[in-house]
Amino acid sequence: MLGFLLIVLMAIGSVIMWVVNPVFWLWLASHLEHSSQPSLGPYVLVLAGIPLTMVVVGNALSRLNHAYGSVTGTSPRVRIRTPWLRSLRGERDSGRPRSVLDVVMVCSVSVAVVALLIWFFGFAGSSLPS
Repeated sequence: MLGFLLIVLMAIGSVIMWVVNPVFWLWLASHLEHSSQPSLGPYVLVLAGIPLTMVVVGNALSRLNHAYGSVTGTSPRVRIRTPWLRSLRGERDSGRPRSVLDVVMVCSVSVAVVALLIWFFGFAGSSLPS
């Protein structure tokens, strides 16, 4: 049960990272500027705030993934080979097992891309030739 709760928290965290984070910083910057010709400040705030918040949320997701591994007993031992020690004969194994966080992030990015495409082609009124 605790493992499932951690997976749900990772899914919520990934939504926060890809959707809530940019929307929040854009909303905040739009409310800080009251003229029709904004200064450089809001742009810098958005350009610095989004990546910094992504780092914080990413660290939290990494900790949740580690907690999931500890709870379920599946914490993988990561073996990382430096690029200059790899063979050039076609080894495709990264040496790193897939974690729950990897699956959650791939699914959340896939859903975000599909939602963006649906919004762009269905609701944004794009000027594509028909």
